[in-house]
Amino acid sequence: MSPETAPETVPAGVDPPGVVRRDVVAVVGPWLAGVSALAAALRARVPGRAFVEAADLAPDHAPVAVVFAVSAVAPLTESDAALLDTAARNTDLLIGAVTKIDVHRAWHQVLATDREMLAARSPRYAQMPWVGVAAAPQDGEPALDELVEVLAAKLADDTVDRRNELRAWETHLTGRIGTLSAGRRPDGRAALLAAEREELTRSLRLARSERHIALRSQVQQARVQLAYYARNRCASVRTELSEDVAEWNGRRADRLVSYVHRRSAEVMREVDDGITEHLADVAAELGLSVPQVPAPDPVPDPGVPGLRSRTLETRLMMLLGAGFGLGAAFAVSRLFAGLAPGLAASGVVIGALAGLLLSVWVVGIRSVLHDRAVVDRWVTEVTARLREAAEQRVAGRVLVAEVQFTGENAAWDERQAAELSRRVAEIDADLRDIAVVTARSAADSRRELSRLRAALTSVCAELHSGY
Repeated sequence: MSPETAPETVPAGVDPPGVVRRDVVAVVGPWLAGVSALAAALRARVPGRAFVEAADLAPDHAPVAVVFAVSAVAPLTESDAALLDTAARNTDLLIGAVTKIDVHRAWHQVLATDREMLAARSPRYAQMPWVGVAAAPQDGEPALDELVEVLAAKLADDTVDRRNELRAWETHLTGRIGTLSAGRRPDGRAALLAAEREELTRSLRLARSERHIALRSQVQQARVQLAYYARNRCASVRTELSEDVAEWNGRRADRLVSYVHRRSAEVMREVDDGITEHLADVAAELGLSVPQVPAPDPVPDPGVPGLRSRTLETRLMMLLGAGFGLGAAFAVSRLFAGLAPGLAASGVVIGALAGLLLSVWVVGIRSVLHDRAVVDRWVTEVTARLREAAEQRVAGRVLVAEVQFTGENAAWDERQAAELSRRVAEIDADLRDIAVVTARSAADSRRELSRLRAALTSVCAELHSGY
């Protein structure tokens, strides 16, 4: 075994192929082509020469000759030709052998087809000799004479070692040129950094839009829901107070007025608490600070109902009540008139008492109903002012919270923009460094490629001069 040395046509400084040349003949071919049988037959026929199969060679070892065995059953396929490319990459001496010619009489047609296919695949295969063999015939001796003669003649050529060496260098230089050419493609890390830069910018832009939309949506929902809550509480207390007024007997009006004042203050506190809780939920959902609770606004002064003195109205009611009482007294006295004479006087007294009681009852009932109507109108006015104050409270506090949320959101945007600018600056710096390194590498690669292409041209010129 001997390593390949640089030919004179290769410039100094070019790394050698790193191929170890072994003094063996490799028998290769597709499955079911009879490779093992052919190798065994050649060992028996030519005991002075070593014949090995592809599995017996290390990846960096190259034989002096390659016998490519193919079956006469059918022409070569693309995968079969790929086997030859691999086996012959560092060896110039190639011989094609169509096996099993003892059972396939049309092997000449298969041989011609295989020759044409390989010649079209690569010019080097056009000069490849072809023979027919029968390594393990069913009857008779193996038919290996032509193959042995061609192989012996080729190996006896004084230029075979030189040509094998040139072929190894051609493969090596072609691979190096391909590697350097591929290395000049855009740097993978640069592409990743550029993609990261674009993704960071897109993510921040999307996050800004989402936060602004969420802020506007949450504030609008809070404004609508809290206004509805305030109106609902005022309507509820209006119903409650109306029921209380309907049951009021007209006495102790000061207690009723105090109760209305207290309920109005409680409703405003409930509305304030509802606003505070809802805005805290909005702040938590948006990731912002909770707005401070301002000092409560004064509760609208409900005033007092207009239960003023009604002298003339009272006199009129007393007059009407007296008339009603006299009528009732007269009717009662008439009932007793037809009875015993002693009861007539009693009937007059009883009628007078009944008329008096009815007069007092009518006047009292009329006064209570009038006062209830006055108080009910007053309650309606109070709850209307309360609703207006509650809605103003909702609008004011939501507006203050919106201003605070918008400011904090703008501050968040500035922080994120600053962080993005810092990261983008780092990425741009890395991209500039990569660009500088790539430019230097490209310049070095261009110089190296020029040397390698010149060497390949010289190697190919010498290699093809013998054909």
